Amino acid sequence: MSKKDDPQKIINAYKRKQQVMPFVMYGVSAVLIVAGIIILVLWLLGGNQPKIALFATDTPTPTSTVTNTPVTPTNTATNTPTITETPTPSLTPTRSGPIEYTVVDGDNCFTIAETFEVDMLVLLAINNFDAGSCPIRPNDVIIIPAPNQELPTATPWPQTLARGTKLPYIVQFGDTLDLIADKFLSTVDDIMRENKLENSNQINAGDLLQIPVNMVTATPTKKPTVTLTVAP
Repeated sequence: MSKKDDPQKIINAYKRKQQVMPFVMYGVSAVLIVAGIIILVLWLLGGNQPKIALFATDTPTPTSTVTNTPVTPTNTATNTPTITETPTPSLTPTRSGPIEYTVVDGDNCFTIAETFEVDMLVLLAINNFDAGSCPIRPNDVIIIPAPNQELPTATPWPQTLARGTKLPYIVQFGDTLDLIADKFLSTVDDIMRENKLENSNQINAGDLLQIPVNMVTATPTKKPTVTLTVAP
């Protein structure tokens, strides 16, 4: 066996290494501790602290940005009270005579007479309309009688007319054929035949009749006899 391989020498060398190793470890530890203390002091006292984290990543800190949004002013409507003027009623002058009127759609003699406050029979008579008829159409021009105008009063007819002479007559309220016949010395049959009437009740106020006059002889009215009684 060579001197190099002497077991005793190997053991002694190992023992020396074992004795020196703790001192090396202590020295390294002391150096690390001192270095750590220095770094810590510098980090605490210095303005620029060293970054110790090995794997730390910079996490961006969100910065809140305040954006000033302009506020558009809103015009608020102010309710201004509206002054409503009260219309002054205009005075309609009272008609003093007949006027012309243009017929419009929907008119009839009754509504026209009611609107103008006139007698419908007078309205028919003044426009020469047949009684009981109202032959008007839109755009026709008719005559509106004056306020309070009445049917003309029958004028006395001359009794010297020839027998059978025809006179126009407008039926009045309360008239009957008997009364009309007596007035004109005519007969009911003659009046009905002349006006093509089927019965004696077929007349109305405002009807225009043709009356044959002097068909009968007037009966003289007897004068009342006065009897004188002599008191005893």
